[in-house]
Amino acid sequence: MLTENETRAEGDGASATEEILPVAVIGAGPIGLITALGLAHYGVPVAVFEEDDRLSLDTKAGTVLTRTLEVLHRYGALPEVLRASLRIDEIGELDRATNKPTLSVRTGELSEDTRFPFVINIPQHHLEPVLRESFERRAPGALHMAHRLVGFTQHDDHVELRLQTPQGETRVRARYLLACDGGRSAVREELGITVEGHTLDDRYMLVDLKVDLDVGNPREYPYLAYFSDPSEWMILVRQPHCWRFLYPLPKGADEPTHEELRDKAMRFIGEVDDITVLGTNIYTVHHRVAERWRDGRIFLMGDAAHLITPMWALGLNTGVLDASNLPWRLAWVLRGWAEDSLLAGYEVEQAPIAIKGSGQMAEAARAYMSHRGEALDAMTDGNWGNAFTRGLLGVSLDVDGTGDWSMVKTGSEPLPVRVGDRAPDLPMYGPDGPVHLHDLTQDAFVALYFTDTRRRPSIPAQDSPALRRFAVSRWDAPHDSGLRDRALFDPSERVRLRFGVEADTLVLLRPDAHVAAIVPYDPASGEDVAAALYERITGRTPPRQACEQNQPDRSVEEA
Repeated sequence: MLTENETRAEGDGASATEEILPVAVIGAGPIGLITALGLAHYGVPVAVFEEDDRLSLDTKAGTVLTRTLEVLHRYGALPEVLRASLRIDEIGELDRATNKPTLSVRTGELSEDTRFPFVINIPQHHLEPVLRESFERRAPGALHMAHRLVGFTQHDDHVELRLQTPQGETRVRARYLLACDGGRSAVREELGITVEGHTLDDRYMLVDLKVDLDVGNPREYPYLAYFSDPSEWMILVRQPHCWRFLYPLPKGADEPTHEELRDKAMRFIGEVDDITVLGTNIYTVHHRVAERWRDGRIFLMGDAAHLITPMWALGLNTGVLDASNLPWRLAWVLRGWAEDSLLAGYEVEQAPIAIKGSGQMAEAARAYMSHRGEALDAMTDGNWGNAFTRGLLGVSLDVDGTGDWSMVKTGSEPLPVRVGDRAPDLPMYGPDGPVHLHDLTQDAFVALYFTDTRRRPSIPAQDSPALRRFAVSRWDAPHDSGLRDRALFDPSERVRLRFGVEADTLVLLRPDAHVAAIVPYDPASGEDVAAALYERITGRTPPRQACEQNQPDRSVEEA
């Protein structure tokens, strides 16, 4: 943690007397920790402040979707999360009356889209310690427990925080403040930002049970199963060490006893031997979104910005989309690689996803579960579309401010990639072996020139740490072409065909792996179209580095 009396030198041109202020993250829940991991990944100094002296032990969200796995991979935290989780390749829908399946979403069909064609189950109170350990390895001393935010003041170039600690009140200066402090966000309240929406009459009852449905009482339920019924729908989740049941608790109903909870479970799964209640939680369900997500140097994220009905795992995983979108923008601005205007895209892109995407989709799914609504397009129009929407969230962002975005993909076959879509994470082959698209974009914009390397196309040099350029071709670049350092071999044109683009097309990807532009490309022209697109998005020309062999400069410059 950097206070106003401490200094730290970092980055080109920084001296030992310069002060590098961190980005402050308020709240050490999953969204706060993943956001902090993202900032650390981009080399941004970060300090996380959590008001409690320990992480939450409450029984909460338990399913992590494919798109979240990709974000964790980008931030370097996926292996430890996978080790603690249970992987799932089927999301099942069952009719409560007959106990028969009505739909199965097979995520394995996403193999042409992602390296992780599955979702995982892990209780939130198990996920948070894994994220904490991963973050503390990357940023030792940056997590501060028992630090409650009691006030803040914005200045032109920083935010001053007042924090109550066991040792008394302390003040910390930060470059930006990211509010990941939940649905009752103190930051949002201090800013006077209202939330719009409603609170459901029903509450949700979450129950963790120890019961053997594998050997002693074998069932054929998918590890994530939705039992629909007009009177008592239920969700069954196989966690690594138990089974979890979630169902609505009518307004005014008393908290069930453990015996009542066991009986309720057996009404769905049938009679079983030896069933034990391990833990319970009752929580109120909201559909509320903040009227604005930014105030100067302060941003709302996760539940502080949007409270989404936790159907289809759309609560936590929608918040992770925020944690995917904002950190790279902050890094680009702090490095001097973009104008402040780049930060405006965070709310422009994420707010519609929360308001009209995840929120409305979750409400529709809840109505469908109780037989009060029709099936969503994402549940009826082909397994690929179902799997893409349910696992990868189907998100196409409004990257150019046209209002064109979506959260639903339809059809039985992969669709061509559009501007705003998340790019498919497919392998190609560089000089040293395979490389995946998402790994190329981990800390840079990437221009893909789909072309014929035999014809010596004009591809700008690799001269910028912020914008990388690659010729993509089914023809391996000849050794005398001058392109070996920036050519990717695409056998059978698998990647080009998955993008659905013609030859001689330029596709520009952002650091979050979303498609920023798709434009025609003239391989005989020396025009640097990618640099022009980069400048249009960031407000600045791509920074240069001295030579191709230099490693990307991930330092943070003083704003």
